[in-house]
Amino acid sequence: MNASPRRIFATLVLVLMVMFVPDCAREQTLTGIQIAPQGATFGAVEQSLVINFTATGTYEHPPQTKNITNLVTWHSDTPQVVTVSSSGAVSPNTNCGTGNIFATMHDHATGSDITSNSASVVVNGPASLGCTPSGAQAVLTVNMVGSGKGNVTSLPTGINCSSPNICGASFTVGTTVVLTANPQGTSTFGGWNGCSTSSGPSCTIVVQNPVTVTATFN
Repeated sequence: MNASPRRIFATLVLVLMVMFVPDCAREQTLTGIQIAPQGATFGAVEQSLVINFTATGTYEHPPQTKNITNLVTWHSDTPQVVTVSSSGAVSPNTNCGTGNIFATMHDHATGSDITSNSASVVVNGPASLGCTPSGAQAVLTVNMVGSGKGNVTSLPTGINCSSPNICGASFTVGTTVVLTANPQGTSTFGGWNGCSTSSGPSCTIVVQNPVTVTATFN
């Protein structure tokens, strides 16, 4: 007996369901992770400096590319030089040098651990930490004025001078330098001029070009 057209159609539908439903129901698979930027350089060993990294995941079944920055596990292979938070925020730690940042994520569909590319992060700093500064240098000059006496020191180190002198030091461009004024004897500190920001005896400068600041002692 020949099969009816309706029975043939039903059979074809059943075959198509068997062929395609399992594939459609397959869990999306992570095949790769790319982090950015490819590298970074900090001009000082200063934990307040931050560069935000991102992680992009490549998937199949179906094909898709999406931001997974907050889903991956971030790693630093030299945590004493550079640290990374769970959200991809990278900062210098306590030492200068070079460290590598990368990210991993477990793919539940395949049971595999996926590892990203590695980004090299350079942390420069003062010679007192054994660093050899790289990149352009700019001179920070401190001019001390007024009838009083005092001294000014810097962090990172480099400036340590007493009034009424003018002194300076070279710092890698991008370095944040904090100057501290210390009045001597009966003298008082009168204030700063030329700082990026200042508060009491402290003066903060982000060194981008040759710059001169003035400290007044009364």
